[in-house]
Amino acid sequence: MSSTPKQCEQKITVNQLEPGMYVLSVRTKGKAVSIKSEGYISSKENIQKLVKVGVTHLTVDPSRQKSAEKIDKILPEVKDKPEREASKKSGHGVSLDQEMTKASKLYDDAKSLQHKILNSLTEHKTINITEAKESTDAIVDSIFRNQDALSCMTRLRIKDEYLVEHSLNVSILMTLFAKHLDFEREVIEHLALGAFLHDIGKVLVPPEILHKPGKLTPQEYEVMKSHVNLGIEVLKDSPDLPELVSEVVQQHHERLDGKGYPNQLHEQQISLYGRMIAIVDSYDAMTADRVYKSGMHPIKAFKILIKEAPNGYDNSLVEQFVNCLGIYPIGTLVKLTSGKLGLISRLNKSQPLLPFVRVFYNTRLNQAIAMEEIDLSQTKHKDQIDCCIKPEEFNINLLRFFKAAFNN
Repeated sequence: MSSTPKQCEQKITVNQLEPGMYVLSVRTKGKAVSIKSEGYISSKENIQKLVKVGVTHLTVDPSRQKSAEKIDKILPEVKDKPEREASKKSGHGVSLDQEMTKASKLYDDAKSLQHKILNSLTEHKTINITEAKESTDAIVDSIFRNQDALSCMTRLRIKDEYLVEHSLNVSILMTLFAKHLDFEREVIEHLALGAFLHDIGKVLVPPEILHKPGKLTPQEYEVMKSHVNLGIEVLKDSPDLPELVSEVVQQHHERLDGKGYPNQLHEQQISLYGRMIAIVDSYDAMTADRVYKSGMHPIKAFKILIKEAPNGYDNSLVEQFVNCLGIYPIGTLVKLTSGKLGLISRLNKSQPLLPFVRVFYNTRLNQAIAMEEIDLSQTKHKDQIDCCIKPEEFNINLLRFFKAAFNN
C-alpha cells in the first residue's frame, strides 16, 4: 500500500479522537507501545484502550474518515512492547503487614516535608524540589512493593492538617491511579511529584481566606482561585522540572465543560494527566475531614464524580478510578450485618462488594473483639457490609485500632 501523502496527515491528542477516524501512528509520554499496522477507530471502547496503554497523541488521515458503521479496516489493539512485561509489578511484592510499618513512617516523613515546604514558601517564596522528588519517589517505591499500605494511610485524617495531608494523599492516590492504568515508571514518578506540589500556591493565599470556615464571597473565591497560578510561578524557579509536573499543577481545577479555572480549558485542551488529577483532587477533597465539616464516605464521593461526568470529569477515567480504589477503598471503616466493625484490608476485584475486612469490635456487645481477617466472598462467613461508618459514631479511636489491625 502506498504511503499517505504528508499533506493528509494531522496530529491530534487522544482526547480529540473519535470513532471513524483513520489512525496512522500513535505516540505516548514515556511509554513504549507497538502498533502493527494502521487502521480505523471502531468505537469509544477502542479509544479507552488507547488511553489505558498511555497513548497521548496520534497522527490521523482526515481524508479517510468514515462513519463508524462503514469501517473496513479496524486499528489493531495497541500493546506494550515485550520488554515492558518483564518489569511489570503487581504492587504486592511484599505483604501488607510487612509494608505497613515502612509506609507509616514514610507518610509521617512526607507530612513533615510538606510542613517544611509550606514554611519555606511563606518565608522565602522558594522550595527544594530535590527533597520533594526524593519523598515522592519513596512513595512510588512503597506502592510498587505493596500498594495497599499507603492506600490505608490516606484514610486517616487529622482535621487541622488538611492542606498538608490533602497534597500528600493526592500524590498517593495519583500514583495508585497511574499504576492502575499501567503507565511507565518514570511517568508515574512525575505524576506523583506534580500531585504532591499541586496546591503549593495555597500557602500564598491570605490565611483569612484560605482558612475561612464558611462559604467564600465571590471576591474571596477569585483570590482563592489564584493559588493555581501562584503555584506555577513558584515552580518557574525550578528550570529542570519535568513539564508533566507543571501540567498537573496547572490543570488540576480545569473541567471538560470549560467551567474550571484558571484558564477555562475545554475538553480537547485538557491532557490525560489534567483529567486524572481533577478526579483525584476532587475525590480526596470530598472525603477529607476538615475543622468545619466532616468528609463524606468514599461511595458518596464516587457517586458525585459519576454524576458530574462527562461534563466536568472524564467518564471513562472516573470508571477506572473507582475500579482502581474499589467500591470500599482499603482502610475504610465498615459495619457488617453481624454488628462487627472492621477495616477494609484487601480488595476483591472479581466481587467488589465482598472484600476482606479486619474486624476488631462488636457493636452489639459494645466491646473490642479478637482481631480477625474475614473474606466476605467465602460463604462460610455469611456476613456482608451493612454500611460505611465514621469512628465518632461509636466513639472509636480509629488510629489506635488501625495500628493494631495493620502494624502488629
